[in-house]
Amino acid sequence: MKDMKAARWYAEKDIRVEQAEIPTPKNGQIKIAVKFAGICGSDLHEYVHGPQLIPTEEPYLLSGHKGVTTLGHEFSGIVEEVGENANGNFKKGDRVVVEPIYRNPDSPFLTSGEYNLSEPLGFIGLSSNGGFANYVVVEDYMVHKIPDSMSFEQGALVEPAAVAVHAVLQSGLKIGQTVLVSGAGPIGLLCVQAAIAAGATTVIVTDVAEKRLEKAKEIGATYIISATEKNIPEQIKKLTNGLGVDVYLDAAGVQASYDTGLNSVRNGGTAVLVALFGKPVTANPLDQVLKEITIKGVIAYRNIFPQVIALIDSGRIPAEKLITSKIKLDEIVDKGFEALVNNPAEVKILIDIEKD
Repeated sequence: MKDMKAARWYAEKDIRVEQAEIPTPKNGQIKIAVKFAGICGSDLHEYVHGPQLIPTEEPYLLSGHKGVTTLGHEFSGIVEEVGENANGNFKKGDRVVVEPIYRNPDSPFLTSGEYNLSEPLGFIGLSSNGGFANYVVVEDYMVHKIPDSMSFEQGALVEPAAVAVHAVLQSGLKIGQTVLVSGAGPIGLLCVQAAIAAGATTVIVTDVAEKRLEKAKEIGATYIISATEKNIPEQIKKLTNGLGVDVYLDAAGVQASYDTGLNSVRNGGTAVLVALFGKPVTANPLDQVLKEITIKGVIAYRNIFPQVIALIDSGRIPAEKLITSKIKLDEIVDKGFEALVNNPAEVKILIDIEKD
């Protein structure tokens, strides 16, 4: 077999499931037979508004890729082939997940372990061909084994869960503290689970979609508030002894969520910006100064995939509760991307790559 099926991005609102050449691993690379893959918010942005992260003018420096792209960076699978000089810890048949962020070997951030800050930023499935296909080739440093006790569906959720765990870790959240999460999409809901796993006693969630708020309550949120309501900061302060929350996690990325979050954080609290903001926001730095609020941005994750795998496998982060649909690759446009655009009840849609 020389060809495989792949979901390939051509342009805004133009994703085609078609035959593509099966990739071959090069030096230091590993070929993976994909089992399950999740549709991420960044994939959805490429479908609705792309290109955003997909290189279309100049090739991405670390992969040489540009143009038509097989999407998908949240996936699990089985090692099919190990390229020359690749990590010897892997062999054909290993059950694995992929940490899809590229690491620039010339970046000074690699020596400090902050490889997610190396430039140019790039991901499998955006800066190169990804996991919405039968096979994908990745760099060996991206591959992590998963235990036999972990399902491939759970494995496909490790990558987005790592985003949430990194955000919570960077917030400095302590046991017994209070948290506000804006946005009850997949990352926001995973932030809820990660905050609970880290010891938060009160987790408040806001969103405009009632169905997603119901999901937040289902997975453990203490309180849910419609983002369309007025005086949300006042409501939150009443729920937190008049102080405000210790930690705010913005997984919505709009002006309204930013304003609400900053006005809901206690004096001396921390706000973490998790979402990829689509538009600039305005702010008054004096408010931050007078309240001694720390505002921190985070991108992706670093050095936590093994811990996230263990958290999901142990049940401490029951990420599988976010799965609302499983579809075939041929259904990825109608039952995948369009469903996420039009149906707020959909949270995480997984593609069963092997299902015909």
